[in-house]
Amino acid sequence: MRSHGQHKCDMLKITVVEELRRRRVIVEGKLIAPWAAELASACQTARTDLQDRELIVDLRSLTAISPEGEAVLLQLMREKAKFLCGVYMKEVVRQLARGDRGDG
Repeated sequence: MRSHGQHKCDMLKITVVEELRRRRVIVEGKLIAPWAAELASACQTARTDLQDRELIVDLRSLTAISPEGEAVLLQLMREKAKFLCGVYMKEVVRQLARGDRGDG
């Protein structure tokens, strides 16, 4: 019998929370290649019908990010998304905003 438990730790959970003044997209787990497109899609959907609310992408529970995930965050930045970040992700987002990531 084979175990598939190893894949569980590579999961990404995306939750949309409706609030009076904002809509939060909460991202938990690993933002890696298979799921980066899922976040882009979720944010695109969350943008619809905001009714003057802010769209906030909450990255405080993100544990890892791949280059594909960074590309999605960069695209969200270009679309003027706002982010909530922990210490690690704040630095990643800051570097993406400056264009420092992957430039060697």
